[in-house]
Amino acid sequence: MTLADVINVLEAAYPPARAESWDAVGLVCGDPAQDVRKVLFAVDPVPVVAEEALDWGADLIVVHHPLYLRGTTSVAATTYKGRLIHDLIRNGVALYTAHTNADVANPGVSDALARAVGLIGDLVPLSPLPDDPWRGLGRIGSVPEMTLGDFAKQVLAGLPATSWGVRVAGEPSRPVTRVAVSGGAGDSLLGTARAAGVDVFLTADLRHHPASEFVETGGPALIDAAHWATEWPWLRSAASILTSGGVNVETRVSATVTDAWTKGY
Repeated sequence: MTLADVINVLEAAYPPARAESWDAVGLVCGDPAQDVRKVLFAVDPVPVVAEEALDWGADLIVVHHPLYLRGTTSVAATTYKGRLIHDLIRNGVALYTAHTNADVANPGVSDALARAVGLIGDLVPLSPLPDDPWRGLGRIGSVPEMTLGDFAKQVLAGLPATSWGVRVAGEPSRPVTRVAVSGGAGDSLLGTARAAGVDVFLTADLRHHPASEFVETGGPALIDAAHWATEWPWLRSAASILTSGGVNVETRVSATVTDAWTKGY
């Protein structure tokens, strides 16, 4: 398979046109004509992931987060990002990003998160796209009735372990059946979660003041998990896209924890 073949399947599932205007998605480095036999999936394009790819003999790394989200005028090896690009090119390893286009896909990042934490039944977008009600940010689903405390334990068990763990805002005995989730930073969806009438909203990167005001004014309970952990379940889903699309390559999901927070005290 060529890199172009792999990209065609990825972009059928995660169309670049669906990415936000500020986003940086697609091929970062690599020759579309090069052969691809091994593909590593990871959340972050950081040196430890590049090292894993080189050790394994990967030809392509597919990541969720862009390496150069805000653009650059140089890839000189005077920064860690420049050195990473040099290492990949020197060893013939391509780098590809699917970010906000994977967030709104169906299935996408939040579908994988929902299933990882035990949501059942049909999933619908929390914030659907105007032209496609089955695509959009976040997902709403259900769980058998349980307490907020028990659901938080279920979330903790379903996500990869980090020093962050999970944080809960709300009475632990509160009953939960209807759940909204959004992989990655989700505080922009707090009002949407309230309007949806869910019992709890699971996301990441919640800030103190918005979260405090939200729960004090009768919003759903909140569960705040590590950003990396809420997006990691998508990696298996993305790898399966290649298999189901007839791409004959070996895939691997990186288990390396690249969450920024390394220790809690």
